[in-house]
Amino acid sequence: MSSIKKLAGQTLWYGLSSIAARFINYLLTPLLTYNLAHASDYGKNGLVYSAIPILNVVFTYGFETAYFRFSSKEANKQVIYNTAALSLFFSTIIFTTILWFERGYFGEAIGLNGFPEIIKLSIVIIALDALSTIPFAKLRQEERPLKFAFVKISGIIINILLTWFFIVYCPQQVQHNPNTWVTKIYDSTTNPVVYIVLANVIQSGITLLLLGSEILMIRFHVDMHLWKKMLLYSMPLIIAGMGGMVNETFDRLMLRWWLPGETLFREEQVGIYNACYKLSILITLFIQAFRMGAEPFFFKQAESDNPQKVYARVMKFFVIIIAIMFLVVALYIPVWKYFIGPKYWIGLKVVPILLLANMFLGIYYNLSVWYKLGNKTTAGAWITVAGAMLTFIINYTFIPYFSYMACAWATFACYGSMMVISFVWGQKQYRIPYAWKKLVAYIVIVVLLFFMHTAIDFFITKVFISLLFATIFLFIFIWFVMQVERKELKKIPLFNKFLK
Repeated sequence: MSSIKKLAGQTLWYGLSSIAARFINYLLTPLLTYNLAHASDYGKNGLVYSAIPILNVVFTYGFETAYFRFSSKEANKQVIYNTAALSLFFSTIIFTTILWFERGYFGEAIGLNGFPEIIKLSIVIIALDALSTIPFAKLRQEERPLKFAFVKISGIIINILLTWFFIVYCPQQVQHNPNTWVTKIYDSTTNPVVYIVLANVIQSGITLLLLGSEILMIRFHVDMHLWKKMLLYSMPLIIAGMGGMVNETFDRLMLRWWLPGETLFREEQVGIYNACYKLSILITLFIQAFRMGAEPFFFKQAESDNPQKVYARVMKFFVIIIAIMFLVVALYIPVWKYFIGPKYWIGLKVVPILLLANMFLGIYYNLSVWYKLGNKTTAGAWITVAGAMLTFIINYTFIPYFSYMACAWATFACYGSMMVISFVWGQKQYRIPYAWKKLVAYIVIVVLLFFMHTAIDFFITKVFISLLFATIFLFIFIWFVMQVERKELKKIPLFNKFLK
C-alpha cells in the first residue's frame, strides 16, 4: 500500500501542474468560449491545438519514455540524460527548419493557410516544447514533483494572464479609446487566434527559462551506442504516439475536412465539438496527471517483488476514481455546461460518450505497462494503429451524415477497442491479476445510473430535481464501492475511521 500511496502523492502534484503541456487550452475554455465573438474562431483554435500534439510526437520521437526506461536500469544516469537531451536538441533544429520552409503544407493540412502568423507561431511552440521534454522528464525521473509543479503552474498563470490581456483587456481598451497605448502591441483587425497562440509561445519560452538549471546540467557528450539502443526502443513509440494523437485530437481536423458545407459552418461545428469535448476535463486531466506520475513509477516498481500485484491494485483504484468522475460530470451537466459559452450547448449530447471513451483511454494507459516493461513497444504501435484506422474509417464514413456525433462515437469505438486488445494480448504476454469482472461491473453500474438519471430528466425537467437525483445516485455508488472494497479501504487511514 505504501507504493500506491507514493504514486497517489506524485499524481496529486502532477495533477496540479501537468495539464499545462497538452491541455492548457482546457483551462482557457471558459475565457475563450465566452469572449470570442464567433464559434468559428474557437474552431480555428481547436484546429491549431489538434495539429500541435501530432507534431510534438514527431519532434520527441518517443525519447521521453526511452529516457525513463534506460534510467531505471542503467547506472550512469548523467550519460543517459546527456544523450537524450542532445539528441532532441539537434533533431529539433533539423525538424524546425524543415517545417518552417514547408509551412505552407502545414497550413493547408489544418485549413489555416490564410493565417500565416498562426502557422509560424505554432511551429515555435512545437520547437520550444520539444526542447523542454527531457528536462521535464528528468524532474519526473528524479521524483521532484514540487519543481515540476512550480514550472508548470507558472506557465499556466502566464498563459492565462496573457490570453486574458489579448482577448479581453485589449479589445475593451481599443473600443473605449482608439488611441490607447495597447494599440502599440495589439491590432484589432488581427484574428484573435493569433494572440491566443502568441500567449502560448511566450509561456513555452518562459517555461524553458525556468528549466535553466536542468538544461545547464547537460554535458556535450553523446554515447552513440546508448543512443542507438534508445532510438531502437523508441521507434515503435513514434507510431504509437502518432496513432494516439490521431485518436485523441485528429477528429477536429477530419471534421473540417469531411463535413459538407461552407468553411465558416465547418469551423463552427469544430468549435462546438471542441468546446463540448472539454467537458470531459475532469477525467482527462486526472488521466494526464496519472500518466505523469505512473510512467516512472511503473518502471521502478518492476524491480520489486511481485510488481504485478501492485499494478492490479493501481488499476482497481484508478477505475474506481474515474467511475466516480464519470458520474460527477455526466450527472451534473446542467452545472458543468456553464464551463463553456451558451452558443456551444447544442453539442452537449456528445459529453457522456466522450467521458466513457476517455475512461477506456485511461484504462488502456494502465494496461500498456506490459509492452513497455517487456521492451515490446511494437505491440503498442500496432494497437494504436488499429485504433487510428478505426477512427479514420468511422469518421470518413459518418461525418458527412452525423457531423461531430460521428467523431464522438469514433473516439468511443477507438479507445474501447484499444483497451480490449491490450488487455487480451497483455494477459498472454505478462499476466497481471486484474479484478476485471469487478472493474467491468463498476463501469456498467455507473452507465446504468446515468441512463436512470436521463430517464428522470426526460419526465421531470426541473434542474433542482435533476441535481437532487444526481447527488443521490453519486452517493449510492460511492457507498456501494466502499462496502465492496471495505477490507482494502480499511488499510488507508483516511477511510479507516469511517469503516470501523
